[in-house]
Amino acid sequence: MSKYQAGSIALLTLALGACAGRAPQIPPLFHATDRSIACDQIAAETKVNNQKISDLATEQQWKFGQNVTAGIVGFMAWPAWLGLDFQDAAGQEARALSQRNEYLLTLAKERCQPKGQIARTAPAAEEDPGMSALASNSEILSGLVSR
Repeated sequence: MSKYQAGSIALLTLALGACAGRAPQIPPLFHATDRSIACDQIAAETKVNNQKISDLATEQQWKFGQNVTAGIVGFMAWPAWLGLDFQDAAGQEARALSQRNEYLLTLAKERCQPKGQIARTAPAAEEDPGMSALASNSEILSGLVSR
């Protein structure tokens, strides 16, 4: 093997290893400002978190495809296995955001419901019979991923 071939293989190995994945950036469950957060801020943060969870579900699907491709190609050229992503950064971040939303939901229940009124449930959505109107974030995420 010439030094050019060895150099090419080393460069390919480094390139594939660099594409393997990213480190998860897990958001904290509690914030110092949670004591004073207002109801509209809770709703806004929950909406932003839900959008991030949706984006992370798309990233998870893309990473799954990348792992399948790298795994299959790895049988023909083993350096492709260096491109496998085992960190599940998107999944870890989505779970953390879902836990944050559940915590925000408990804050909203404590602070934002008017006292003395009876809550009524909304009629079930006819579009997706598999999801209830009160689906948790994990049910929503699993529904997005399974589609």
